[in-house]
Amino acid sequence: MKKITSFLIIVILFANAQNTFAQTGSDFAKHKVAIFAPLYLDSAFDAVYNYRYDKTFPKFINPGLEFYEGVQLALDSMSKEGAPLEVFIYDTRSSKKPISEILKSQELDDAELIIAHCTGQELGTFAYAAALKKIPLVNVNLPIDGGVTNNAYFVMLNSTLKTHIESIYKYIQKNYPLYEIVVFRKKGQMEDMIKSYLDENAKTTVSVPLKLKYIDLIDSFNVGQLKKELDSTKKTLVISGSLDENFGRRLTLQLASISKQYKVSLIGMPTFDNISKNFSKPEYKGLEIIYSSPFYNPRTDKVSMAITNYFAAKMYARPSDMVMRGYEATWRFSKLLIKYKDDFASNLTRKEFNVFREFDIQPVVNKQTMTLDYFENKKLFFVKWLDGLIKSVN
Repeated sequence: MKKITSFLIIVILFANAQNTFAQTGSDFAKHKVAIFAPLYLDSAFDAVYNYRYDKTFPKFINPGLEFYEGVQLALDSMSKEGAPLEVFIYDTRSSKKPISEILKSQELDDAELIIAHCTGQELGTFAYAAALKKIPLVNVNLPIDGGVTNNAYFVMLNSTLKTHIESIYKYIQKNYPLYEIVVFRKKGQMEDMIKSYLDENAKTTVSVPLKLKYIDLIDSFNVGQLKKELDSTKKTLVISGSLDENFGRRLTLQLASISKQYKVSLIGMPTFDNISKNFSKPEYKGLEIIYSSPFYNPRTDKVSMAITNYFAAKMYARPSDMVMRGYEATWRFSKLLIKYKDDFASNLTRKEFNVFREFDIQPVVNKQTMTLDYFENKKLFFVKWLDGLIKSVN
């Protein structure tokens, strides 16, 4: 706890005062970058920087702090290279200066890049300001567009549900063309959206459309109800047609319990990434579990291992996925900014400066107006769990 608390004190010295990270002694003009994260510094510390929570550490602080940790490590690396950057960190949970006030202020007028970890409610505010000031905005965490349209300055790194379903559909066509396919789902608005995306792909595919059998289940469904829809003499691919993590967990456990009798593979939704830590447990043995993720990182590259070793030595912990996201977003887009300078906004789709994984930033075009709405990362990795082991599959 002392390690984490000390780190937070360092954060407060920079973020609360909105101090600048002067990255180098270069004679070249520095590029100004603004980074926003929910650090909750006013909640964590009192007016004289005393930590409010004694020996505990509130979970709600973790995502923003972890993101910031990755940002700082990337800035440290670029500073050693002499990168001409001037970086400002803003706490989106500051009671002294709300986001809307910061985004409207003149201090951001000369910023050339905004990187934000934000909520869905905040996204529209960020996107509007980015378009108004003509500053590229990179969102690192949300898989939704927040209703943003006609905005050539907005970049999403976390792929939308629509993109996931498109990729899942093609993945099934390629890898499971001869399987019986059953979509187990629950009733709900998001479940209907998943079904509509699957059906849309069936209508637009240039290949043979999948034959999908939809089965609605109640929350308390049991293994007997699943068996009724499965054939022990055939290979079956089950799609978990819900984003509900409890539904996905229950479906996975019950299918695993009958994996010796039924030849079943399971395709999960992107929310399976949140429950995947359970898949190494014995009760999941025997079931092939696959889901898509834009952020899969086996952590075998040099940078990932260096970050992992740093956390083990300094914080006695393992870096979270959000640490990695903070690092790669800061590194990649800052590098693009330095290289392309005034033409940075026109080069957001460049496939350069990837760190842990590839990004495929593509324009999303409004089909009704035929205009650019925003940019989205379309690169997805398929992750397979089997008998406690994980690997990336194509």
